[in-house]
Amino acid sequence: MRNVLRAARPRPAARRTRLAAAALAAASVLTLSACGTGSTSGDSPVTDVSVAPDADKPGTILDRPFDKPDLVLTDTTGKPYDLRARTKGKPTLVYFGYTHCPDVCPLTMSNLATAMKELPKAERDKLEVVFVTTDPERDTPAELAKWLPAAGDPSFVGLSGPFPTIQAGARQLGIGIDPPSKDKDGKIVSMHGAQVMAFSPKNDRGYVVYGESTTVEEYAKDLPKLIRGENP
Repeated sequence: MRNVLRAARPRPAARRTRLAAAALAAASVLTLSACGTGSTSGDSPVTDVSVAPDADKPGTILDRPFDKPDLVLTDTTGKPYDLRARTKGKPTLVYFGYTHCPDVCPLTMSNLATAMKELPKAERDKLEVVFVTTDPERDTPAELAKWLPAAGDPSFVGLSGPFPTIQAGARQLGIGIDPPSKDKDGKIVSMHGAQVMAFSPKNDRGYVVYGESTTVEEYAKDLPKLIRGENP
């Protein structure tokens, strides 16, 4: 039986399961969550992808990797950033989130930044980490320019732009994003998949996905292999 990675319709909960992998004989679930609260609307992407789950590894290796999204947005300097062109042939980690996220987004950026510090400078310089906002109305290029160095690392790329463009790019990776909305307390929240997608420098395809529970130590162990385009 083939394993399937499926982006599910969002449910009203503080943590949203976005993807699930069915194991060979029994159900082995890979949960990828979102931060924020509030009701959701609209359709979520449904993408079938066979995977090779391993309970002993933090990342899930995809048997059918994703193509890198055809995504052109605005970076923190206010200039156009073509994701495919600018990261071609480079090991790249892509994450969709927002700066007002209370927990998952800053933790993910911090974990990646801390893990990168354990790499030799030559390897750090090869790796591209791209943060794409899911709340572009508040996350302007200027706001991302202030937030990313504090939450993660000055080398991280921050991208903003029209929400429909961002949502379409996320769909190409099977990642569900809802338009920002107000919760019952009147706070604006952004529901989004919380996975980090790793793209190989060998073919520019997304072949490993990490969930929000991935630790600094786990990233530090995997990053050298991801930079070389190897399976972690």
